[in-house]
Amino acid sequence: MPRISTVLGQVDTSKLGFTLVHEHVLISSAGLKDVYPEFIPRESAIKEGVRRLREAKSEGVTTIVDLTTMDLGRDIRVIEAASRQSGVNIICATGTWLEIPRAFRTAEPDDIASLYVREIEQGIEGTGIRAGVIKVAHDVGGVTEPGEIILRAAARAHKKTRVPIITHTWAPERVGEQQIRVLEHEEVDPNRVCIGHSNDTTDLDYLTGLLKRGVWVGLDRYPTHRPDVPDWQARTRVLRALMEAGWTDRLLLSHDDPMTMLIAPKAVFAERIKRNPDHICFIKRRVLPYLRELGASEDELRRLVVDNPRRFFEGAQ
Repeated sequence: MPRISTVLGQVDTSKLGFTLVHEHVLISSAGLKDVYPEFIPRESAIKEGVRRLREAKSEGVTTIVDLTTMDLGRDIRVIEAASRQSGVNIICATGTWLEIPRAFRTAEPDDIASLYVREIEQGIEGTGIRAGVIKVAHDVGGVTEPGEIILRAAARAHKKTRVPIITHTWAPERVGEQQIRVLEHEEVDPNRVCIGHSNDTTDLDYLTGLLKRGVWVGLDRYPTHRPDVPDWQARTRVLRALMEAGWTDRLLLSHDDPMTMLIAPKAVFAERIKRNPDHICFIKRRVLPYLRELGASEDELRRLVVDNPRRFFEGAQ
């Protein structure tokens, strides 16, 4: 049976169950936990993470993927504690988000890739906790020159370890297409790539174009907190349209919902919580019932939230 690294050790992929592929226990900034540890509310972050994860587990969620990277303030011990105390599997990430360290901007991709490989094969920050996924990010403006260095590093780390890649994109500018071009140049198997945040658009031509190139598509922002992107009902209608077009087995769902976040003003984060009291239960409580109303079968829903994540991590077609 294939196995996957979680923060509590290796588990059989058959045990992943209902899986959310893009979440965050704690978001802050690189280095703060080491230099200014008093700035990070680690105990309250663990408490809140455990509360939300237990709530999700009571409704059937078994696993989350925490895509918090070093530059998003990844605190691996916080993630580990949240998993241990909640009983929810957490797969953690190596890689780099948008706050690319200045030294990486002039580095060779192979030099950065070796760092990701170490976190996958040996562990993170001396803990022995191994990453099970590689995160890479590009946003408004697309794949910049430093962003391309990071993307090529992720590709090369993947090719050495076979650990899959999940990306952050800005779908309204079709950034996923740019990411795929670089990954294709690096000869990465598209079946090991998920182009994330793709439900920030309703452009079915763009989304089906990604799918035809062999990647997985992450519809992993639920609900939305921005007026310039589709609301959750529109996102779900697009999801259903993709399912009806025959793409059910290539889609991955999640929320991108931080449980504790320090990179937004407190008032903004509080408003975000107010608008989504369901937190990481939103898909379970809102999206899946709406899909049933739109004609989705129970078999299709299981494939979306159980079978697809398992197959993605196994590398199955």
